[in-house]
Amino acid sequence: MTMKKWIVPMLSMTLMMPALAGAAEPTTGAMKASVNTPAAELRAGLDYLLSEHFTLAVTAMTKAYDGTTDAAAAYKALDQNALDMQPAIASLYGDAGAAEFERIFRAHNQYTDDLVKATKNKDAAAMKTAEDKVSGFVNEFGNFLGTATEGKLPAAAAKQVIRSHEDHVQEVFEDYAAGDYQGAYEAYRKGYAEMFSISKALSSAIVAQMPAKFESTKADTKAADLRSALNQLAGEHFALSVLQMQEQYEGRAASDALIRAEAMNTADFKAAIASIYGAEGAAAFEQIWVTNHVNAQADFVTAVKNKDAAAQAAVEARIAGFTTEFAAFLDSATAGNLPEAAGQAALTAHENQVQQVLTQYAAGDYTASYQTNREGYKTMFSVGQALGNAIVTQYNGKFQEAAAPATTDPAAMTKVWMKVGSGVLNINGTVTQMDTEPFIWSGMTYIPLRYLSEGIGAEVKWDKGAQQVTIKAGSDTLVFWMNKDFMEVNGMRQSVGAKVFVNADNRTVVPLRFITELLGWNVQWGGDKSIKLTKSM
Repeated sequence: MTMKKWIVPMLSMTLMMPALAGAAEPTTGAMKASVNTPAAELRAGLDYLLSEHFTLAVTAMTKAYDGTTDAAAAYKALDQNALDMQPAIASLYGDAGAAEFERIFRAHNQYTDDLVKATKNKDAAAMKTAEDKVSGFVNEFGNFLGTATEGKLPAAAAKQVIRSHEDHVQEVFEDYAAGDYQGAYEAYRKGYAEMFSISKALSSAIVAQMPAKFESTKADTKAADLRSALNQLAGEHFALSVLQMQEQYEGRAASDALIRAEAMNTADFKAAIASIYGAEGAAAFEQIWVTNHVNAQADFVTAVKNKDAAAQAAVEARIAGFTTEFAAFLDSATAGNLPEAAGQAALTAHENQVQQVLTQYAAGDYTASYQTNREGYKTMFSVGQALGNAIVTQYNGKFQEAAAPATTDPAAMTKVWMKVGSGVLNINGTVTQMDTEPFIWSGMTYIPLRYLSEGIGAEVKWDKGAQQVTIKAGSDTLVFWMNKDFMEVNGMRQSVGAKVFVNADNRTVVPLRFITELLGWNVQWGGDKSIKLTKSM
């Protein structure tokens, strides 16, 4: 199945500060940046619930396919996640809206369970029925979101991203069922990241719909982006750790692939630390993080499996040392904005939860294990909040938003119009006939990169030998490679989520949502498949 993705959280853009020792002080009169605004809280809450849904959906499906003894408990946890979303929906759209949400969303968990059973039984007809139900869910839930947000999140856009999410879940499952565990967990990481993009889009739509409820704060500020990026890294770390420990305990083949996925998560964490505190800080982080944390968890599993109390106590002592050392590192790195005592308390709680998930699992108390799993996963979002708050406090000037323009003069806006299936490009009234057209492929809209980039004043260079496109937009340099699903932003690599390629008209095409989000454009969809892009210049 083709990899699909909507918007990647802009971690590398958010943390693009390689020399923060000389960070600018807050601008006089500028509003202080914060990760704790009402809109940022909404986004963080959606980060948690939506990403947990993904982790539990994949876990429930793979456990059911393998016929493990904890499969029923995994599905029950997934169902409870759907129920836990209801109060948040009710607070925004009332009890009737929450009830409709529950009817649509909770049922689709059953559709994926049906797909697992059909796949396991190699029942093609049942597989088709389950897939049709999932498609029905995509359509119905997209319409629900479009109506609920009064079009702030258009139904067409909602359906596109929901379809992409479902495809990611199914891709992970298909790779897993085929025994391609490495492919499964590479797809898992992409699908997991996508949930944070969905929460950003949905929270932004809700805030735009109800500005007074959120005190006119925004969900897409630099500080909110940072908090969300840290939520993603911390949450993924916990989810992968728990899965890996269970697989290792059972001696299953997926354990090695999960270790590799954990290593990629660590590399992303290291890159984030480097972008803030430099290479030396990143190296110190990696040494502490891996030795008596990630590696110690694997040793803990071995001790529990062998019922070796002495070995278990020795590992627990190593882990306790990690909490002390890492808390001191964070205190020092954040200049005391994340105090050592607070850091150690949070890290100790995290380690205790990880260990308890495994010991309860080993004892066969799966209901308790999944309850602890959910509590531990939620804890990681407190970590994202605390660390994000410390960094934003430390370097507040870097996270302040540009002052809103004093005028709403339309001349201050750049407006771009395109349409799927049309070669017409209209930029601020200037019409250009493109020799290629935007199109939809595998559920994702692609646009010609050069026409959009040059139309908004960016410089585009093509290196045929390297099969590389370089775009200079202001102070940013973006580099894409043909047939690769990653790119670089100012030298920092990140995933595009789908391959950049040359179409039949010999034009480089990229996913619309990715490039416009990267460059800070607002996107509006028309019912006729027209695309309107606007940005204050």
